[in-house]
Amino acid sequence: MSERPAGFTAVMAQRAPIDPDSLDYFPTPPWAARAGGEIVRRLDPLAQTCWEPAAGGGHMAWGLSDYFAEVSISDIHDHGGAMSPRFLLGDFLDPTFAPAIRPDWIITNPPFVKGEAFVRQAWRRARRGVAMLLRLQFLEGAARYRLFHELPLHACAPFAERVPMVKGRWDPTASSATAYAWFIWLKPGVDGYGSGPGLSFIAPGTKARLTKADDAARFGVVEKDPRQSELVAERPG
Repeated sequence: MSERPAGFTAVMAQRAPIDPDSLDYFPTPPWAARAGGEIVRRLDPLAQTCWEPAAGGGHMAWGLSDYFAEVSISDIHDHGGAMSPRFLLGDFLDPTFAPAIRPDWIITNPPFVKGEAFVRQAWRRARRGVAMLLRLQFLEGAARYRLFHELPLHACAPFAERVPMVKGRWDPTASSATAYAWFIWLKPGVDGYGSGPGLSFIAPGTKARLTKADDAARFGVVEKDPRQSELVAERPG
């Protein structure tokens, strides 16, 4: 890129090399990203821009690009997301990482153990709303109770069908026992703000409806017999 955002050089100079194996990198199936994009567009038809700050190889950003005029992406490590001209290298949670991005929405699948920190940081930086793809288990715990009290959740949309995620790669034929949901927060002034939390299931058949023929080819995925599936280990945390 020809222009570096404010704070870009400082972050690069201060951070030690990152071991990719230490990152909680589970690429999001593009169809699951599109399911979140649909929800956001229904809640906020005026939304135009979004930032995906844990972009990995760009799987979620690819799905979100169907719903936003502009999708900016960043990550603490370059997993291949630099294929996009809008890729920025930096730690979303680092206060010195200050790219010149003020999107309508911040949407991502964050590392699960840092989910709360991502929500709070996204709330500070987004103009209209925050959407996080998280394990349904994120609803549990005293810390999450405090989070939802301080930042009231507008909607929780669990997937009726599983969203398999494999560490370090995307496998369209994988299976999983882990339940995921989209967690949505709206900013004051956006239509629907203050209406209270809602529960809305993402219907069975969404995977087939929102999977595109060129998804696998875009990310170099070799198509396998769908009968050959693997069980994905659950994320720690």
